[in-house]
Parts: sequence; C-alpha cells; structure tokens
Amino acid sequence: MTTDAPPVARDASAPTRTVLIVDDTPQNLTVLGELLQPLYRVRAANSGERALRAAGTAPRPDLILLDVMMPDLDGHEVLRRLRASPATRDIPVIFVTAVNGSENEERGLALGAVDYITKPINPAIVLARVHTHLELKQARDRLAEEKEWLEREVARRMRENVLVQDLGVRALACLAEARDDETGGHIVRTQTYVEILGKHLADHDRFRQALAGPRLGMIVKAAPLHDIGKVGIPDAILCKPGKLTVEEFQVMKGHPRIGADAISRAMVQALAGVDDESAEQAVGAFAFLRVAQEISLGHHEKWDGTGYPAGLVGEAIPVSARLMALADVFDALLSRRVYKPPMTLEEATDILVNGRGAHFDPAVVDAFLACRSRFADIARRFADPDKAAKPAP
Repeated sequence: MTTDAPPVARDASAPTRTVLIVDDTPQNLTVLGELLQPLYRVRAANSGERALRAAGTAPRPDLILLDVMMPDLDGHEVLRRLRASPATRDIPVIFVTAVNGSENEERGLALGAVDYITKPINPAIVLARVHTHLELKQARDRLAEEKEWLEREVARRMRENVLVQDLGVRALACLAEARDDETGGHIVRTQTYVEILGKHLADHDRFRQALAGPRLGMIVKAAPLHDIGKVGIPDAILCKPGKLTVEEFQVMKGHPRIGADAISRAMVQALAGVDDESAEQAVGAFAFLRVAQEISLGHHEKWDGTGYPAGLVGEAIPVSARLMALADVFDALLSRRVYKPPMTLEEATDILVNGRGAHFDPAVVDAFLACRSRFADIARRFADPDKAAKPAP
C-alpha cells in the first residue's frame, strides 16, 4: 500500500478541523494518520466502543473515517449509534472498507454514511473526499448558525412588535381613563380578571371554541380597550361627581358604540391604499382589533337582554364581552368612586351571584366563584391608593 500523494495546500483552518479515524488494524490507523496529519488534527480509535467515546468528547470530530469490518461493534452498528445521539448525529461519516459490492455500499449509505472508500486506499481520493466533506460540513454548520441567528432575530423583532402593540393598547386605554375617575390599576385588574376567567373556562363546552388557539390571548390583550369609547363622552357627564340624570345616562350609554365605531374606522383607514399582500399580512392585527371591537361594543350587554347598546340576549353576546362584563362590574364594586365607597369582597360577591342568569352568563359567575380567591389577591396587589371622593367642581 502506497502513501504517496500529490501535494495539497495546507488548509488555513486546519487547527479547527478534526478527523477521527476508526480501524481495528494498527497499520491502517498509521497509514491514514500519516496521510491526514499534515492537514488536520487527527484522532484515532481501534474499536467501535472507543470510537463512540471519542466522538462524544472534545475535541469533537468534524469527520469520521470508519472501518466497516470490526469485531464486537462493526461499522454499521457504530453509525447507527452515532446517528441516534443528538451530540453526534450530524458528524459526517465516510465508510472505509475492503468489502466490495453495491449492496454493502447501499446499506452504509442508507444508514447515513456520506461516502464510501474502498481498501486499499488511494491517497489522492482519500484527501479529496475528506476535503470535500469537511467543506460541506463547514457550509452546513454555517447555514445552521445563520438559520439560528435569523430565528433569534425574528423572535426578537416579534417580541418588539408585540411590546409596541401592547404599549399602544395601554396608551389608548389610559387616554380613555385619564378623563374618568378610574385609574391605571383598573386596566391591570380587569385584564387579569378576564385572563383568569378565560383560562378557567377554556375547556368548558360552551366556551372551548371561542377561547381556542390564539383567541384567549387576543381577548386578554384587547381587554384594556373596553372603555375606549369614553373619549367621546362630554366631560360634564363623564366626570360628574353625582348620579347621572336619565338624559345624561343615555349619553353615557353611547360609549360602547363610540369605541366600536372608532376601531372599525381604524381598520377601514388602515386598508385604504394598501395592496393585497399587505392586507393579507394584516389579518392577525385585524383579528385582534375585531376582538377589541366585540369587547367595546358588548361589555354592557346583559344575559337577560336588558343591557345596552343592542339588548343582546344570552349566547348572542360574544364570549369576550361576557368575560369583560363580570370583570368590569367586579372591579367597579370593589373600587371607590366619587359617588360611592368601595364594597367588601363579600358584598361584591353577593351582587354577582344575584346577577347570575340575569346580568351575567351563569357559567361566568360560576368561574368567578371557583377563582374568587385569585380575584381577591389581584384586587389587593393592584389596589388604587386610598383616596377620598373628589369634591364637585
């Protein structure tokens, strides 16, 4: 067997390229080692078990030259085990064997070998194939790293977009509440109450479809916009320190529709002049806005049809609005207002229970009762600063 080979330019990245040669015959290890060492870092193993240990320890091989005919573990079994381990499954393996025959070669390639070299070896062929498969591995590794970087970058930008959307929603909600006696705590509390109710009801037969997939997340995110329509209510009514007159209350009852109409106009204007591709990409954002529109329009509807603005009855009220209705009333009952002191948890609970099947969906009240301790905890954690009722202007 000759080891003469044409000169090959030394790879500048040689110190980082490691080749593991596996053969139970010392002479074969010597021949391959002497051929490859001028160009690569070479490790050697004289059995299948040692090869598996070497493949899993640093420096990890970038390529394995694996003999097929070995005692105990043959090359095929070694390759099966390499492919079964996440740490070694991506290491390219070239079979080196004296066994001829296309059937044997097909078996090795089917197991995942990248190439086949027959003995006695031709040094030029060995060097060429080793170089080729190391370059291919380097290219695959580089693509994998770039793919991982791109995935991280996409995830980062998506998180930024979600944060910007959340901030925009919160800013709009705070704008509406800045004109009212309510505080930012109301936004956090009601949003959390909605989330608690939604998660509890997610497997309920009547709620499963409405809360499936991303739907519940959109409902929770849109919850702060339930009173966005209050921006259209005159200050004299919205900030009145006492009880509203019948006429004033009629004006106040317009805020659900004002909010829903504003969201609708926003969607129409967003689509104006937009091409079909951009409109298709906006589907997710519009789904969220439609949920916000549902909540704004329906959170004052009542289960028995006596609510407003449409007098919807029972299941005709969107699930999102039913959850918001209880969360909003519960928070209002426990909060101080210019026209009333805060109620106790027991008093608020009695009112919600009395409204079961009248004001509220019975299943939503049952969910509240099951989660009441969590509601109480949220009310304590995000309580507004104690303050006296504002005097009349």
